[in-house]
Amino acid sequence: MRIFLVIPVLAALLTAPLAGEAGAARAFVPPPLFPQAVLEPIAFAALPGWAGDDHEKALATFRRSCAVLAKKPDLVTPPRPLFTALRPICARAVRLPKKPGDAAARRFFEREFRPYIIAALDRPEGFLTGYYEPEVEGSRTRSDIFATPLYARPTDLIIETPPGGGPPTNKSGAFREVDGARVPYFDRAAIEDGALGDRAEVVAWVRDPADAFFAHIQGSVRVRLPDGEVLRLNYDGHNGQPYTPIGRLLIERGLVPREQMSMDAIRAYIAAHPQEGRDLMRQNRSYVFFRVARELGPEDGAVGAQGLPLTAGRSLAVDKAIHVYGTPIFLDAELPTGPDGASQPFERLMIAQDTGSAIIGPARGDIFFGAGKEAGATAGRVQHPGRFVLLLPRALDPARGHAPLPRPRPPLAAAVSETR
Repeated sequence: MRIFLVIPVLAALLTAPLAGEAGAARAFVPPPLFPQAVLEPIAFAALPGWAGDDHEKALATFRRSCAVLAKKPDLVTPPRPLFTALRPICARAVRLPKKPGDAAARRFFEREFRPYIIAALDRPEGFLTGYYEPEVEGSRTRSDIFATPLYARPTDLIIETPPGGGPPTNKSGAFREVDGARVPYFDRAAIEDGALGDRAEVVAWVRDPADAFFAHIQGSVRVRLPDGEVLRLNYDGHNGQPYTPIGRLLIERGLVPREQMSMDAIRAYIAAHPQEGRDLMRQNRSYVFFRVARELGPEDGAVGAQGLPLTAGRSLAVDKAIHVYGTPIFLDAELPTGPDGASQPFERLMIAQDTGSAIIGPARGDIFFGAGKEAGATAGRVQHPGRFVLLLPRALDPARGHAPLPRPRPPLAAAVSETR
């Protein structure tokens, strides 16, 4: 029989009741570990591709996250149980040899964690997309060729902080003050029409408005300057307006068939229909601001939300309102990552190190594929279902007797299709 752990119940079970008669008040119950999610226990041996994965590379990525976990507090106060449970595991990971070998790395993950399939309450499978770091031609100064700006964070931008402190969530707003009152920040169309004025510095000028648009979606960009220098730009805030996937609009309007939708298809439409393409991009009211990432070397990936350079094929963007950065998550999916977009198994241990405004839900992930056109082509094809297997620290593992199992749940409802 399949046993589903309803996470709000699990959180309550991990908090012991106070002594007293029946019906007495219970101890404070912390926020659930994974709101609106279910977990299903599974064995490592039952994970397709687990034995053949590169565990040593996954461990190296995990240890980078551990360096941040050791130095910085959790995003919320008090710290989440998963954050607290990861810290001692990280301490043991640091004590391993620098290159422990794949067998030792695999034993480490199997010893420290217990795998659970995680899914939303209303669908049995998760959903995966891909992202990358674009590289475009540009300049530090405006010219007839390079006339599209990439802006730094405006001086009047106020990003809402959630109750209890911590950084903004995926659903946080962004504001400016007008006559002492907060109003929503300018949307994409207003910014493109010059609403920022002198409130924001231009960090680079690029050739094509579509290049700027896709840099906003990816959250980072490499700008190759005329002298050959590469300027690394990273996310430094957003305007708080809703994100609208324009690929979905092209499908709904019958302009691109669903089965042919990709980032290349979107670019092709915009290039072939300049005015319609400009209007289409404005339908996505969200807008991103950048900073110059001087700390990055040429070989470093883009900086993720955890504050680390991302690792191509190992870093995963997740919903930070649900997941803790540094959490290992095994993905089991069929993705178009083969030659010429051929479908092939993607069975790989990832580390949660980033987030995104469109990444919402317990089994919603965005795979970082690296930098450049090839990575972009691969990332742009990925809009597929997949199974998410959370590696839960054994200190929180109810299967080892740390908490009783709740009653079995009935099978989940059928999955609902989703387009980014």
